[in-house]
Amino acid sequence: MDPRAGAVIASVQLWRGGSTLDLVDVPVPRPAVGEVLVEVRLATVCGSDLHTVLGRRPSPAPSVLGHEAVGTILELGDGPVRYGDGSPAEVGDRIVWGVTVPCGHCDRCLDGRTAKCRTLRKVGHEPFDGDWALSGCYASHVLLPAGATLVRVPDEVPDEVAAPAACATATVAAAVEQAGPMLGREVVVSGAGMLGLVAVAMAAEAGAAGIVVLDPDAGRRATAAAFGATVTGDPRRTTLGEVDVAFELSGAADAVEQLAAALTIGGRLVLAGSVSPGRPVAVDPEQVVRRWATVTGVHNYEPRHLAQAVDFLARTSQLRPWGSLVADPVPLDDLRALLAERVGGPVRTAVRP
Repeated sequence: MDPRAGAVIASVQLWRGGSTLDLVDVPVPRPAVGEVLVEVRLATVCGSDLHTVLGRRPSPAPSVLGHEAVGTILELGDGPVRYGDGSPAEVGDRIVWGVTVPCGHCDRCLDGRTAKCRTLRKVGHEPFDGDWALSGCYASHVLLPAGATLVRVPDEVPDEVAAPAACATATVAAAVEQAGPMLGREVVVSGAGMLGLVAVAMAAEAGAAGIVVLDPDAGRRATAAAFGATVTGDPRRTTLGEVDVAFELSGAADAVEQLAAALTIGGRLVLAGSVSPGRPVAVDPEQVVRRWATVTGVHNYEPRHLAQAVDFLARTSQLRPWGSLVADPVPLDDLRALLAERVGGPVRTAVRP
C-alpha cells in the first residue's frame, strides 16, 4: 500500500477490456503537494467511453474510465491549489475538472496548446497499474494531480448540467472560439447530440441569423429547436445553401463533405466530432482556395474553455432545458448497462456513486 494512504476507501468500476467491469474497493492515497481528492457526486457517460468499451478506440486496460463529472473537494494536498481566477480552492467546494493534465513547460504548452502537451495525462484514460490509478470518474473518488484544471460550479447549475461541461460543453466552447464571430451569420450544426445542442445554444447566444441543425434522428431534431435551432433536417434529404459557419460534431464523413462543399466566401468549418477512425473524405482544394475557406479541427480544450463552459451554463440555466438531456442517474453498480451500445434514448446517461 502507498505509504501516504489514508482512511478513505474508493469504490471504482475497474474496466478490464471489452465489456468486463469489476466493482472494487481501493485505498485512496493522501493527496500530495498540489493534489486534490474529490468525492464524485455525479458522472455522465460520454460517447467516447462507449467507443472504448465497444473496441472502436484504444485505451489502456485495466483502467477507471469516465471523464465527465462533478464532485466535492474532500481533501487538499499541501501547497496552494487555485482556480483560474487566482482564488484558493477549499474543502467543500463543488467543482468540475478538466480532462487534460499537461506538463506546462514543453513547447506545445508554452505555445498555448496544453491540450496537446507532449507528456499529456488525461482523466479517465490512464492505466490503473500506473502512477495515477484513480484517474477516472466512474468511481466514488478521483485523485486529481497537481496542475489539473479546476472550476467552481455556481449554485444555480445542478450536478446533471455541470458534469458534461468537463468534456462536451468545454469542447464546444473551444470550437466556437475557432469558428469566429457568428453575429448575423448563417450557421449549420451537424449532429444533435450533446456537443451539437451546446453548439446550437452558443450560436443562438452569439446572435446567429439562422441555425440549421442536421441529424438523422427525428427526436434529436425536435430537441434542437428548444436550444435555438431555426431549421432542422435529415442530412440525407437536405440541400444546404451557402454557409458562413459550420460545426461538424457527428463524426460522419459524409457530413464533413457536405459542409465543406457548402461554405461561402470566408466560410469556416470546425470539425470536433471525428475522434475515431473513419474513411478519408473528399474536399475540393480549389474551392477552399477560391472561397478563402477555413477547415480546422478541435480536440480537447484549454483551461479557459472549461471556465467559459461553466459560465455559459450558469447564464443559460433558466433559458435552456439542460437538465432534460441527462437521464436519471443509476448507482455505480449499474454502470455496465450504460456502456452498452444505445439507439435513441437520452443524450447522456449518468451514474451517482
